[in-house]
Amino acid sequence: MRKQIDILKTFWNQIIIWVPLFLIPILYVPHEHLSWQNDLSLYIIPLSVMAVAYINYFILAPILLRGNRKSFWTINILLIFFLSILQHEWLYYKIGEEGITFSSYHLFIKEKYLYPHIFFIVRNILNLSICAGVATSIQMAQRWSKAEKEKREAETAMTKAELVNLRQQVNPHFLLNTMNNIYALTAFDTNKAQKAIIDLSKMLRHILYDNQQPYVCLKEEIEFLHNYVDLMMIRIPVNVDIKREFNIPSNCNIHVAPMIFISLLENAFKHGISPEQKNFIHIRLDANSEEIVFSIQNSNYPKGEAGRNGHGIGLKQVERRLELAYPDKYKWEKGFDSNRNIYSTKIIIYDTKLYNH
Repeated sequence: MRKQIDILKTFWNQIIIWVPLFLIPILYVPHEHLSWQNDLSLYIIPLSVMAVAYINYFILAPILLRGNRKSFWTINILLIFFLSILQHEWLYYKIGEEGITFSSYHLFIKEKYLYPHIFFIVRNILNLSICAGVATSIQMAQRWSKAEKEKREAETAMTKAELVNLRQQVNPHFLLNTMNNIYALTAFDTNKAQKAIIDLSKMLRHILYDNQQPYVCLKEEIEFLHNYVDLMMIRIPVNVDIKREFNIPSNCNIHVAPMIFISLLENAFKHGISPEQKNFIHIRLDANSEEIVFSIQNSNYPKGEAGRNGHGIGLKQVERRLELAYPDKYKWEKGFDSNRNIYSTKIIIYDTKLYNH
């Protein structure tokens, strides 16, 4: 359907361009000189223009785009020179000898000097050269536009493929950590381990079905985060203060990239708990018609070099996914307060296109 519309649009564009050009000779010919023979003779000019335009557009411009400049210029020069002389000879001798005085050619019919001949030929060359330049420019502009469109489509396809790949990488990374936690539970509390498996099944349902979409409902993502916290609370010690606050509109239909926050939550549980210390993890999410703000503050007890730098595998994936899903529409603030031993991270997403009220 789209192709048919483009063809029809091109057809009417051609009509709009060429019909006035072919009407000009008739409109400016005195009525007493109107005849089909004379009218046919007048069309040597628009026919020459049309020939140069289409030969350049369909044949010579593609030759130039392939890098064969010599052939392009040689054929164009010969074509324009030949048609310029043909126009002059046709109008000067044929129409002039018949006594038609509508054209400026009649002023020089009786002249025997070389100047008028050169003047008209040069004028014809200039007109046809402009026509050739316009036709070539249109072809090159269309090729450039098509190439840019294909480039954008390829970049979009690569971006989508990379996002899918990153989401698939999140799943094994998340599942590995969760399965390790459940395995640890089976050693000392079978009942808690069974409850953990039930919670995990709910999360897997979200991963298997919702995570395949580019964006999911924010309510479902929040439920997923709740399930994860519930799963973690089964095994964490009692000296951990867990707070979670989710503030979204009651009729919320906001969408967000799936599992974009889970790695931050994993990081907080991984590096924010120490059996010998007082620990806390405070989770907050606020959403309105302008932005989504997800923040976590937690006590900081990093495990290993990756923990001290704050850049594990999951966090690197989050950063890349934010760049792809929300280019120039997000802010990620993170840092460590050594005086209070607190690690803070906040993601702000500005994307009103994802809001549907």
